[in-house]
Amino acid sequence: MKTAKEVHEILEKYDVCVCDTTLRDGEQAAEIVFSNVEKYRIAQLLDEAGVQQIEAGIPAMGADEKRAVKHIAHMKLNASILGWNRANIDDINTSIDCDVDSVAISMSSSDIHIEHKLKKSREWVIEQIDQCVSHAKSHGLYISCNAEDASRADMDFLLRFARTAKEAGADRLRYCDTIGREDPFTCAERVERIIREVGIEVEMHTHNDFGMATANCIAGVKAGARFLSTTVLGIGERAGNTPLEEAVMACKHLFGKNTGIDPLKLKPLAEFVSMASRRDISVSKPFIGANCFAHEAGIHADGIIKDAKNYEPYDPHEVGLERRIVIGKHSGRNTIITDLSHRGIKLSDQEAIDLLERVRMAAVKLHRCISSDELYSMYKDMLAGENPFDD
Repeated sequence: MKTAKEVHEILEKYDVCVCDTTLRDGEQAAEIVFSNVEKYRIAQLLDEAGVQQIEAGIPAMGADEKRAVKHIAHMKLNASILGWNRANIDDINTSIDCDVDSVAISMSSSDIHIEHKLKKSREWVIEQIDQCVSHAKSHGLYISCNAEDASRADMDFLLRFARTAKEAGADRLRYCDTIGREDPFTCAERVERIIREVGIEVEMHTHNDFGMATANCIAGVKAGARFLSTTVLGIGERAGNTPLEEAVMACKHLFGKNTGIDPLKLKPLAEFVSMASRRDISVSKPFIGANCFAHEAGIHADGIIKDAKNYEPYDPHEVGLERRIVIGKHSGRNTIITDLSHRGIKLSDQEAIDLLERVRMAAVKLHRCISSDELYSMYKDMLAGENPFDD
């Protein structure tokens, strides 16, 4: 178990730090259940990727969940290990029993939740935050105080919530867009104000109900938030959470911020989580999908052949992917000229025009792209005056 000082040292190494919650919020997605052995492997892969803090689960659930959290806490990982809790002293004590070095203490901050979920008052919320954060601090833990439904909270009350957490000993505030209804512009304004007026570190925990989880997360970073709450592949409640791979690569390439995450570890990590969660990886999934560097359209393929920077925002080898020039309906002449040149064949302009017409006809009739070997066969058919796709 790391001391709070050691946790701070881990979390202060980089411009932006990742607290990944694949094992907690990720598994809360409908129909996802990780075995404990899978959890241990995911924790190991997260650690190898450079994730600074792993939210290992909810110890208060007991049984296998508590056993898994305690096991992960004893795996001697480089990452800090955090247990998630309601703002309840019994929950926190269960996390302490698991030997975690950090705790998340979660409490509703919006009037909607306070009145209709908790059926309590704002004063009761403030008292619970003060009591529970103080209790965790007395045990030498690093503390993230989670403002649930922060995006719908009254701003003045949210500031009071944050001040109470800080004064009681919380190390950061988790800004939770619990139902994914935030927009990046409002998000940035609210996060900037919390940091400016309260002087507390902020963590972005955003959901994807309106397709803006990553955008809101990054808006928070631009406003000064230094912590990202992510899940691998964005798995999580309903439409999911901020994907780890998107958040860290956006921070690196758009803002020039160092997250300490090794991009080459993202794909194998995602592939294991995909297998364990039974969630397929879309071919168009940013940074890890098979089609991230696949080019078919003639203008794009021609630009890539001339210089990859024309149509690629970063080097595919950075994330362990390969560039592919696809031959199909939308290809241009330069694609087939370049492909056949690798076989020592130099097409004339007219040959390229004629062969491209055959390629497009074949792609439409077959409903797919054409392989390099098929292109070569079509070239030979053309020279022989044959066309198997001619009606």
